[in-house]
Amino acid sequence: MKMNAVINFIYLFLIAHQTAAFSSIKPPIAFHKNSALLAESTETEIETEMVAPKKIINDPSDAVSEFISGLLYQYPNTMTKLQNHNVILSTTITHDKVNILSGGGSGHEPSHAGWVGSKGMLTGAILGGIFASPSVASIVAAIRAVTQVNAGKGCLLIVKNYTGDRLNFGMACEIANSEGRKCQMVVVADDAALERTNGITGARGVAGTVLVHKIAGAAAEKGLELEEVAAAAGDMANRVKSLGVALDSVTIPGASSVNDRLDEKTIEIGLGIHGEAGIQQSTLKTADELASIIVKTILDYGRDEDGKIVPTYKAGDDLALMVNNLGGISNFEMSILVRGVMKILEGGSEKCSVSRVYVGAFMTSFDMKGASVSIVSLTDAPDALIGYLDDETDAPAWAKADIYKKSDGPRLSASEVPEVEAPKKEAADLSSVQVSIDDFESKVSKGVKAACDSLIENEPLLTKYDTIVGDGDCGITMMRGSQEIISRLQSGKLVTSHPVPFFDTLADAISASMGGTSGILLEIMFRKMSTFLNASDSATGIDGKKMVEAFVEGVNAVSFYGGATVGSRTMLDALFPAVDAMTKGEDGAKAAVDGAQSTADMGTASAGRSNYLNEDTLSGTPDPGAVAVGIVLTALNDSLK
Repeated sequence: MKMNAVINFIYLFLIAHQTAAFSSIKPPIAFHKNSALLAESTETEIETEMVAPKKIINDPSDAVSEFISGLLYQYPNTMTKLQNHNVILSTTITHDKVNILSGGGSGHEPSHAGWVGSKGMLTGAILGGIFASPSVASIVAAIRAVTQVNAGKGCLLIVKNYTGDRLNFGMACEIANSEGRKCQMVVVADDAALERTNGITGARGVAGTVLVHKIAGAAAEKGLELEEVAAAAGDMANRVKSLGVALDSVTIPGASSVNDRLDEKTIEIGLGIHGEAGIQQSTLKTADELASIIVKTILDYGRDEDGKIVPTYKAGDDLALMVNNLGGISNFEMSILVRGVMKILEGGSEKCSVSRVYVGAFMTSFDMKGASVSIVSLTDAPDALIGYLDDETDAPAWAKADIYKKSDGPRLSASEVPEVEAPKKEAADLSSVQVSIDDFESKVSKGVKAACDSLIENEPLLTKYDTIVGDGDCGITMMRGSQEIISRLQSGKLVTSHPVPFFDTLADAISASMGGTSGILLEIMFRKMSTFLNASDSATGIDGKKMVEAFVEGVNAVSFYGGATVGSRTMLDALFPAVDAMTKGEDGAKAAVDGAQSTADMGTASAGRSNYLNEDTLSGTPDPGAVAVGIVLTALNDSLK
């Protein structure tokens, strides 16, 4: 007890000393080169509208404990909580290997609890309040939970280089050692945004810490002694360097207003994971520009090699790359940033080879819109260190890299699979089914021309209707398709000698000219008619009845793929009545016209652009697609008289 009292006194003395030392240091914002905040006047009152942040929380004061409760529901077999403390532990703790502990303020998930597993990474994570270091009591309690007095292999603490973390974890480490528990601490300071000589604080610990977790956990799994595990972790901590960029600063749960330190035009390079200031603020840059700044800064920052600072990596090195989502960046943007960084690392003057690419949320800052890049050279690293990166772990947040070895040749992903071209279609080869329709070719040519001419003539009417109940392009779309069909008819590209190639080449013409929903639906209908007819019994052949059956199949395909049916206020309100009438030997054109007219009395639409309109807008105006069907079938009927 006396020893603990002495240690506690020293701890309080250190805190007082640190407070006094830091009182003369300017806040991090003083390091900005282009910060508008430097020009703020304390004498000028700035009126701002307070905007409350939107967060899915209950009581901010209980947020950490509620987060832990939710986490335990997700991992019922692998994680547990230490009684009386916000400490997550593996359900499998042994003392025949070094146990790894880490932690810090909450808000960086999946760090640190996401790295807790039965093997390969952390044994436990000590969670402080939001962006606040955990207490000495919680850290000591965690150490006691994973160590034995004067027995076992002990415990390694991995700590990010923040004053509170260093002091609290350091104090806990000394208390544990005073109790006869083996405990050592490794400090990670991988942030290239701040100079190593930045007062007595130095560089911050950021996303590269996760790679240190991985190395330490794998080394411990091999059965190494505490000193050896600490040395391996320290080696990675020295090698890895990181830099982040943020489009917006972070707003923590429970804050009274949104953090608007970065306005809509400003980004910050080197922003810390708690929102601390970085290297500089600037206007928004492209992904490639940001990648260039980040990579160059990390390269120039360097790493320690036998007491001398050397570049973080050199030309030809084998690298591991981690691109970390700070919480609010889409996966889409993350891949674009990965592309930019890789182009520089492998295509720049250094021409390195990146064998391991880790991409995802590793150490976030709640939902900060930003990302960080961590780079480590593996070329001069011990083989064991590289192996530790690739060793298996069951930590739930870890995803093993898809390893690329330059010696194996170009990446398989770098070569594209050749596109398989559609077979060339010859009219004579498209179908062997006989046609038993008199003057098929002349009737088709005449009917197609008449239908297309009628659609072109009625473009103003269709446009008028679509302007009221749609987006106004139905008439133009139908006219464009008609003009293309006539052109292909005249050039011989529209095959009229046989129903199978006719409907197939008709679909081609529509595909090339119409676009939009109506275009793809008509293309589906005609392709279905072509394939249906091509599958006809060659002995029976294709007659008028078979053509009606093909029409039925085509209309059913439009309904199946498009999802609409009769009453949906679409072209199907004309098509279905037409096929029904034609199946009965009645006038399909008249049925289509009547069906189209019926849509004028429909107060709602369940498909198409009309779906967004109210009854007052729709009432009295027929669906233009249905009207177009009536126009086409009427023109076809008239051409055959």
